[in-house]
Amino acid sequence: MHAHALDNLRYIRETMERASFFTALPGVGIVLIGLTALEAASLASHYNREVWLAVWLLEAVMASAIGFIGAAIKARRVNIPLLSGPGRKFLLGFAPPLVAGAILTFALFRADETSLLPGVWLLLYGTGVLCGGAASVRIIPVMGACFMLIGALVLAAPPALGNLYLAAGFGGIHILFGIIITVKYGG
Repeated sequence: MHAHALDNLRYIRETMERASFFTALPGVGIVLIGLTALEAASLASHYNREVWLAVWLLEAVMASAIGFIGAAIKARRVNIPLLSGPGRKFLLGFAPPLVAGAILTFALFRADETSLLPGVWLLLYGTGVLCGGAASVRIIPVMGACFMLIGALVLAAPPALGNLYLAAGFGGIHILFGIIITVKYGG
């Protein structure tokens, strides 16, 4: 009976550890994503819409790589498969809004409506973080809601401020929440 109880406790502990994997997104990685976004915003602000878009698309690729590598390191550190139940759930909530954002990016660019892209990107990225992090600790959906809020604000702002809002969102929000996650949830 004692061995059976220990097995049950071990199972419960392992299940809770797996469930908490994405409660501790890679905070350091999120800070790095914010820093590269600030650099992208600075660089993109000097160019026409085609180069501006290329800079931000390159930033999206770099941010994805940083996020994936950070999550993989974090998963290895806690000895949990990256695409375990919580990882899979996060991706299932996170990916669809990003795919929608990619499709809308090309549609809005073709329609010469690039001024809408900053708001659409921030709003959909926030939706992905909020949905992906719904089963996580509270800070993750709060971060998603902050992205959604800034996305809504930029859609109501003068188009000339779009790049500044991208810097504030993808740069500032990532850095702020990355620091919080690093300090409170083990980096």
